[in-house]
Amino acid sequence: MPLTATGVKQAKPKDKPYKLADGGGLYLLVNPKGAKYWRYKYRYAGKEKTLALGVYPEVSLKAARQKHLAGRDQLSQGIDPGELRKVEKLTRHIASAESFEAIAREWFATKMSDKSESHANRTIRALEKDLFPALGSRPIATVTALSY
Repeated sequence: MPLTATGVKQAKPKDKPYKLADGGGLYLLVNPKGAKYWRYKYRYAGKEKTLALGVYPEVSLKAARQKHLAGRDQLSQGIDPGELRKVEKLTRHIASAESFEAIAREWFATKMSDKSESHANRTIRALEKDLFPALGSRPIATVTALSY
């Protein structure tokens, strides 16, 4: 029987963790301390795997079902949703390491080591106040000079 929003909200912790199944591999894991985790249990290449979908109440029953359906769609296309998430996380990490702010801070650390403290402070303040809010999160490859 599928879960209801009321049933999820009223799930109480017990001595041991337990699961409330929604169907199709989606379930709510209720821990003894009261934390509630959405999980999707599936099989890929003959192995049983579990995908974390979020924590209740940040992720509602409706949102968990949508994530579950997205995972099922990926499986039907021959894609492991757990591996796809790992690749996306790694890609975000690499992109953030190559952001304007990361490169600027690296430049600052190497170029300002032999400068006066007041000059270094002025430079980092200018970067943090004027450039990082507008350009900080952008990939360095997309930052170009203005053309007139």
